[in-house]
Amino acid sequence: MLRAFVLWPVLILLSGVSALADARMSVLVDVLRLPEAARILSDEGLNHAQELNKDMLDGQGGLGWQVQVERIYEPALMVEMVRAELEQELAGAELEEVIAFYASDLGAEIIQLENAARKAIQDPDVEEAARARYASLEDSDDARLALIAAYIKSGDMIARNVTSAMNSNYQFLRGLVDGGAIEMSEEDMLKDVASDIEESTEDTTSWLFGYLLLAYHPLEDDGLRDYLAFTNTSAGQALNRALFAGFGKAYEDISYALGRAVALNMTAEEL
Repeated sequence: MLRAFVLWPVLILLSGVSALADARMSVLVDVLRLPEAARILSDEGLNHAQELNKDMLDGQGGLGWQVQVERIYEPALMVEMVRAELEQELAGAELEEVIAFYASDLGAEIIQLENAARKAIQDPDVEEAARARYASLEDSDDARLALIAAYIKSGDMIARNVTSAMNSNYQFLRGLVDGGAIEMSEEDMLKDVASDIEESTEDTTSWLFGYLLLAYHPLEDDGLRDYLAFTNTSAGQALNRALFAGFGKAYEDISYALGRAVALNMTAEEL
């Protein structure tokens, strides 16, 4: 009885610590505006799904396809997966450092600009203009381009984006295979994905530079330098790892589910 009595306050204390950590993580999710970002990415995915409907289902997916893809691209699921990675990577002083940065005027402005640009670049004309802007500056000594390049390098963003894209493409093929739409061996799927690495790297580089030049255009150089300094801190690097891991896993799940959904509709049409 004595031991139980002694341990009881400890259990209460541990529960309180856990609740506090959970609350602070909720604050981080809020200052990063992850639900808003997830909705933007969901809309982007739904547009992609309509292209799949046209290219792989002859536009015959109908209402059933729409319902399926809306479930697949559920924004709340993306947020949950990213939050799980944030909890793995950030705690204590580093968590507070990230919260403090994104709760600041500069941090809040950066999130707003990134989300607005991600939404805008869904328009093909905006994307074309953004890529053209990068092409006009590529290999030049433009100071803003140099800052963007340093930012991309600090997060190893090109390699991480390419890896994420390849993993997602593999999962999409696996979904098609498991759904009975196509026949491919594991080796063939891996070869198919690997064959696109050079093209994927070039496309990712053009898109990423174009997007970031668009997003950060309103920022003063000093603000961008301050942001770059933050991304190179231990806390900034941990945040970057968590975001890539979380969204990467989310897109792998989405891609597999999308492949299965395409296969389901393809085989249903055959029946």
